Amino acid sequence: MNVELREVHDSDLPVFYRQMNDPEALHMAAFTPKDPSDRDTFDAHWARIRSSADVVRTVLADGDVVGSAAVYGVAGEREVTYWVDRAYWGKGIATAALRALLTEVPERPLYARAATDNAGSLRVLEKCGFRAVASARGYANARGAEIDETVLILEG
Repeated sequence: MNVELREVHDSDLPVFYRQMNDPEALHMAAFTPKDPSDRDTFDAHWARIRSSADVVRTVLADGDVVGSAAVYGVAGEREVTYWVDRAYWGKGIATAALRALLTEVPERPLYARAATDNAGSLRVLEKCGFRAVASARGYANARGAEIDETVLILEG
């Protein structure tokens, strides 16, 4: 499968919105918006990040929009995030997309966070060179509870 990144187009947003409302994907991601079905909040969020200095990309697999990937935050504390449609999990797409994003954004260190029980996401991050450096607890909107999360870093 050919995985590419490109600028986010307006036509990608309905796909992202649908993906953000998949209950199983929300549970796995855990740290999600309070109400992912609130379209006005979703649109405002995407308008804000698309106009920021953050690096935000659409993930394409064989030309189909399958998710998004981004680097955001202030210098020295920037984090990566990504979302891949559940229908494409386990196919190496998230790993390929994150590797492409890391090539595009060479600054280091970069950080990442994932629910500790999200083995798939932790595996993607580790394949891309991130290493776990801390554990934390945070409120996960998608689970309605405080859960454990793993903090990772990619250096040099």
